[in-house]
Amino acid sequence: MDLLAIILTLLAALLLARPVGRYVASAFDTEKRSGIDKLFAPIERTLFAIGGVRMENQTWKQYAGAVVLLNTVMIVLVYLVFRFQGSLPLNPSQIGSMEPTLAFNTAISFMTNTNLQHYSGESGLSYLSQLIGIIFMMFTAPATALAVVIACMRGLAGKPLGNFFVDLVRSIVRILLPISIVAALLFLLLGVPQTLEQPVTAHTLSGTEQQIARGPVASLLSIKELGNNGGGHFGANSAHPFENPGALSNTIQMLLMLLLPTALPFTYGRMVGNPKQGRVLFVSMAMIFVLFLGVSLANEYAGNPVLSGLGLAQDHGSMEGKEVRLGVAQSALYSVVTTASETGGVNTMHDTLTPLSGMIALSNMLLNTVFGGVGAGMLNVLMYAMIAVFLSGLMVGRTPEFLGKKIEGREMKLIALTLLIHPLLILGASALAFYTPLGQEAISNGGHHGITQVLYEYTSSAANNGSGFEGLADNTPFWNITTGIVMYVARFFSMVTLLAVVGSLATKRPVPETAGTFRTDNALFGGIWLGTTFIVGALTFFPVLVLGPIAEFLTLR
Repeated sequence: MDLLAIILTLLAALLLARPVGRYVASAFDTEKRSGIDKLFAPIERTLFAIGGVRMENQTWKQYAGAVVLLNTVMIVLVYLVFRFQGSLPLNPSQIGSMEPTLAFNTAISFMTNTNLQHYSGESGLSYLSQLIGIIFMMFTAPATALAVVIACMRGLAGKPLGNFFVDLVRSIVRILLPISIVAALLFLLLGVPQTLEQPVTAHTLSGTEQQIARGPVASLLSIKELGNNGGGHFGANSAHPFENPGALSNTIQMLLMLLLPTALPFTYGRMVGNPKQGRVLFVSMAMIFVLFLGVSLANEYAGNPVLSGLGLAQDHGSMEGKEVRLGVAQSALYSVVTTASETGGVNTMHDTLTPLSGMIALSNMLLNTVFGGVGAGMLNVLMYAMIAVFLSGLMVGRTPEFLGKKIEGREMKLIALTLLIHPLLILGASALAFYTPLGQEAISNGGHHGITQVLYEYTSSAANNGSGFEGLADNTPFWNITTGIVMYVARFFSMVTLLAVVGSLATKRPVPETAGTFRTDNALFGGIWLGTTFIVGALTFFPVLVLGPIAEFLTLR
């Protein structure tokens, strides 16, 4: 029955991917008018008039500058909301203002689509902070990444990049907002709270009083999953029954997480005029996803070998840290989906995953190409596609060509920088944490598991995922500042460099396709892309994985 539920969930995601991908491509098509324009264009024109936005194409430098500047300004504004929330309205629980480094971390976290939560959800933020700070950024952060990847797709197709402000508004008005409204209504029907009333006071059987938190949960939950945000209204995230009442809400959340990441390969194929390109990349990513899911399920069902050695039965697998109402299968699937889609929402304690299941969650984020988050994941997929083309060209002695444009030294230098920044941030910050007393004091486990805790925290930050092992005492100035810096640099450095790559390619003359042109729309290229992803991406992190989850797995045997 568990296997059937998993198959049906993945089948539903597969059936939705292509039509949603076509819709996204149509939503950003500025050359053809459609029924979408009749519905949304009046709203957009009003917003453009209010914001003074002109429908003018931007160069890659203008586009990248607009991305970084607008997002940085929003970080500052939301930081101020967090710092002064204790004096602002919509605060029925009288929650105090955030500590400076925690406000710094939280503002960057949600604006970079990471949603790493060093605070405890319902007790750390007022309703105003949840609405203006959290839900607001949950729309603008994924909209930013979606706009950037659409601009890159246009550039690769030989078209102008477009205008960031126009793409940002279209991302929200045409895609994120409509789907979020429908999803929020579904969650409401399933029992998820949506209110601005103060917490309910419950009188327990022992005669004490208990404050039961609630709030605008359904609206946050819908964009949390659709926008691959992950930050929960409650500290327990989707393990909380108000945020995830049962199996149906759990399934809807996973489908929302996968909706846009699985659709974007089809959007890409449609926008570059070759649907096969998108299908090849989709199948390649799906193969990694299924492989990782199989490993995670097998290890969670096998249980903890130490407990088995003591003669303790684990008939339902490793249930440590999992909700009984969800079970092993749905918890393991959720852990793979949330890290593959770079969402970061959790319905189980990742710190309690068996070692290899924890490694799978880590690997999804380290690769950041197993679908990945809204927009940002597809950017990495395209980067690896260009690396695969470049390596293939070197092997056969031809100038590498991608979508009719030659990839030369300038582009590869930018791609190499983008490729290196991910491991430099993760491994460099992890080394700093292990070296300094300020970092060491937060680690709750002195063994191999402690290495995984630290590695997971910085990997989650650099991959804009936001989930944590939760065994780490991370709400300290050291962790707030270091993860905040990692999140900001990882988010915007790759966006700027890949826009630069696309901008460089856009200035080149198209190369006519010949019989000797290396095709990027067949199974051979899919295999090369897979090989490149694992050789270049996975091997970079293999040594630290050996020290962490692999060593922990072997010590339990």
